[in-house]
Amino acid sequence: MTETRIKACVFDAYGTLFDVGAAARIAASEPGAETWAPRWPQIAADWRKKQLEYSWLRAVAGHHCDFWQVTQDGLDWAMEAAGLSDASLRERLLGLYWELAAFPEVPEMLGALAAQSQRLAILSNGAPGMLEGAVNSAGLKGVFEGLYSVESVGIFKPHGRVYDLVGAGLGLEAREVMFVSSNSWDACAGAAYGFRTAWVNRDGAPMDRLFGKPDHVLPDLSALPGLVASLNP
Repeated sequence: MTETRIKACVFDAYGTLFDVGAAARIAASEPGAETWAPRWPQIAADWRKKQLEYSWLRAVAGHHCDFWQVTQDGLDWAMEAAGLSDASLRERLLGLYWELAAFPEVPEMLGALAAQSQRLAILSNGAPGMLEGAVNSAGLKGVFEGLYSVESVGIFKPHGRVYDLVGAGLGLEAREVMFVSSNSWDACAGAAYGFRTAWVNRDGAPMDRLFGKPDHVLPDLSALPGLVASLNP
């Protein structure tokens, strides 16, 4: 039986297209950061970890808020864990989060997919304003057909209602979509939902033991156009 052709590539945003470590890395390179700069990798890791944990816990408990709130809460935890209580640093880090750079391979990768007539979209926990800010600051305005935010359904990934947004927005069946995420749990859930899936495993981490398994594992996004082309002979 011939597999359905892939007609769209849908990306998670933070950590997949946009470098979530960039805010702490940039702030640590600025004047006045010398006292805490050596700890920026741990601060960035804690910030991301708590950001995600708070999204899951809120989803389970039925206490939804937007992703900007959990982003602030995660940073507050990370700063306290590092012994930092600098309000100006907090403001700077949060400001930088609205200006995250895309990973280096992203523009060329998206251009190659567009050349294959692939429809492009984002599906993210991010609030709509956050997504627009990230796309614009990365120079990707106008590239994506849709920026789908969990705020439309009021619950975070990996709830199935979030993945429903893709079919509703693009008018495609799940198997016509290649869903791409750097979060193993997200790629696993997307696979279980029925998407074709690629996990971007930038850190060489073990795969999460969940209720689905990604179809493909990539070290970064550069090989994605070739993969999609190979699946659409």
